[in-house]
Amino acid sequence: MKRNTIYSIMLLCALSACSGSDDEEQKDMQQPVISEQGITANPIDCQQYHRGDVIPFHYVMTDDQELGAYNIEIHNNFDHHTHSTTATECPMDAQKDPKNPWVYNQDFSIPSGQRTYDARHDIQIPADIDPGDYHFMIRLTDRAGWQQLHAVAIKIVE
Repeated sequence: MKRNTIYSIMLLCALSACSGSDDEEQKDMQQPVISEQGITANPIDCQQYHRGDVIPFHYVMTDDQELGAYNIEIHNNFDHHTHSTTATECPMDAQKDPKNPWVYNQDFSIPSGQRTYDARHDIQIPADIDPGDYHFMIRLTDRAGWQQLHAVAIKIVE
């Protein structure tokens, strides 16, 4: 009898350990969002900037549970490749070989516990880069590892 009681207690403990409780946090199964909602987002497709100027980056980032970090990458699009995150088509210069293209790649952290983050940075455009078509890419990752990509076509002019 005592042995059955011990086995019953062990079985109950095992079952309660395997089943989730209502207080347990739900697993994050959604990608974070890079949004233009309620702000003047920048940059957006087809904007032009001059060499030596600043790109005033501004987007709102949200997640259903917790944000993690984001990355901003800028690279040339002199070969007319695509990342296809928007349907907007911008006028493009003729294809060309890069001589002194701009490459920017920077990681940014988001303070822990944030579900919404207002991301702003002033990004200096070098004065001596090749003018032309560029991609401005934002990669947002939430705390669980889900990622969202937003690619914008911009042009750098003289």
